Amino acid sequence: MLLEAVYHRPRLNWSYAYNESTIHLRLRAKKGDLTEVFAFAGDKYTWDTTKELIPMTLFTSDAMFDYWECASVPIYRRLKYGFLLQKDNEKVWMTENDFQTNRPENPNKLFEFPFINPVDVFTPPAWVKDAVFYQIFPERFANGDPSLDPKDVQPWGAEPTPTNFFGGDLQGVIDHLDHLNELGINAIYFTPLFTATTNHKYDTEDYMKVDPHFGDIATLKKLVDLCHKRGIRVLLDAVFNHSGGTFAPFLDVQENGEDSIYKDWFHIREFPLQVVKGIPTYDTFAFEPHMPKLNTENPEVKEYLLKVAEFWITEVGIDGWRLDVANEVDHDFWREFRKVVKRANPEAYILGEIWHESAPWLEGDKFDAVMNYPFTDAVLDFFVHGNLDAEGFANSIGRQLSRYPLQASEVAFNLLDSHDTPRLLTLAAGDKNKMRLAALFQFTFMGTPCIYYGDEFGMDGEGDPGCRKCMEWNPEKQDLDLFEFYRQLIQIRNEQPALRTGTFTFLEAGRQGSKIAYERRLDLETIVVLINSEETAQTFRIDVDERNWENLFTADTVRAERGKLNVKMPAYGFAILKAIN
Repeated sequence: MLLEAVYHRPRLNWSYAYNESTIHLRLRAKKGDLTEVFAFAGDKYTWDTTKELIPMTLFTSDAMFDYWECASVPIYRRLKYGFLLQKDNEKVWMTENDFQTNRPENPNKLFEFPFINPVDVFTPPAWVKDAVFYQIFPERFANGDPSLDPKDVQPWGAEPTPTNFFGGDLQGVIDHLDHLNELGINAIYFTPLFTATTNHKYDTEDYMKVDPHFGDIATLKKLVDLCHKRGIRVLLDAVFNHSGGTFAPFLDVQENGEDSIYKDWFHIREFPLQVVKGIPTYDTFAFEPHMPKLNTENPEVKEYLLKVAEFWITEVGIDGWRLDVANEVDHDFWREFRKVVKRANPEAYILGEIWHESAPWLEGDKFDAVMNYPFTDAVLDFFVHGNLDAEGFANSIGRQLSRYPLQASEVAFNLLDSHDTPRLLTLAAGDKNKMRLAALFQFTFMGTPCIYYGDEFGMDGEGDPGCRKCMEWNPEKQDLDLFEFYRQLIQIRNEQPALRTGTFTFLEAGRQGSKIAYERRLDLETIVVLINSEETAQTFRIDVDERNWENLFTADTVRAERGKLNVKMPAYGFAILKAIN
């Protein structure tokens, strides 16, 4: 037993309240080392009558470690606990400070979860687990009101550049809500809508005004109301890390220098404001002079931005915020931001843009979720680029699941492309088989999936500006078969609770392999997904219950014989099989 690899700490993803009555405990060990693990738990004030051994299950693994997990529902909402580690006949007890061969006599030296205070329970909005998001880049989705067009607007569908405009607006979105309903979308994430000078609008000029190229607040209210009537939630993009160069306080600093009353709204290293050898004399997003970084520790800045966050929820009724460059803003600001937003709408979804491991932002006091780019990388590396074998893919997914509390993983924002990346079809070098398999995993995995506008019709595009092409509305240029694949995939997800909130377990993911099988289970409902990412046919032999299994894509039935599913899958084939008796 390699005790050096065993790890636990009483917080974060290792020991947390899943709800107001349940505590989840996790423990890490060397991969394949332990054969059984138990939590030794009870109430510290009634230890002798409440202590018990709770079996832990191996809930996920990565390349180096196994992660064991159990749930406890303590009578009095508090818990003292240690662990019993077993490797065949060898037994070791783990306390807070050491390992020992004898059972601890009392709870004094064990780990502790002091009390489940309801206010401390990390509770993301429940609706997100059932959401299917659709990301819209407003300037490129649809031109519904030509009277709003910017000067020198380009013909719809012409070649995009970093600086040109095509006249997309909010009315254009309203005109195409039927498309979103037909696809099965029930949540929209808009990139910024507020007044700015660029086509992407990440250089905010006025946080309290809809960009006039898109419409006005009345149009946005109309859009949100129409979406809500159709069961569609609306998420707006908040750029609070930095403003635009035409933001009035920044213009004042440019004009008045050290005498400006707004000089402390920004991080200025020296006056005058200028760019020296490509580096501004003030902090910015990256080194972009047109995007000065806001000083969110300044009380006036904080008050202004928090009013912005509250205004669009209370006045327009949006359902949450996506937060740009969220990891570069101070944590204290996000704590206050969460309080303001949740007071305005307790069911608002707070989504941070972070591209790396994000546990410090997912402790229940800041965000509900982050944009799950580690998931993106793993899916693309296996299904699209072929940089991972099946075992490596399973390890990457397992590592990601181990990092966060379950409630964070259940509402993680799982995307495969966006306005910041090449499009999925381009990443797949035009291979729609690979594209379909990546999407299939995305929609049958834990978390909320997001489609980037136009992917459902087979739009391609390299990174910015290629990924920001105009939406293709000409039916002759749309891949309607791909649209039907996405529509059916969303329908299956919406109809099967196990695909949204069930447990996730890999059943097959071999070294140097190119096929995976996994199970989603919720109560008595069991679904097994088979995916062959190889260009040749392969046969799956999976241990399952001996009963009939319905392929939810084809309605065909497969019978498990002698406790095994034997299914031959064609090149790039897949099946979503549900146990039916």
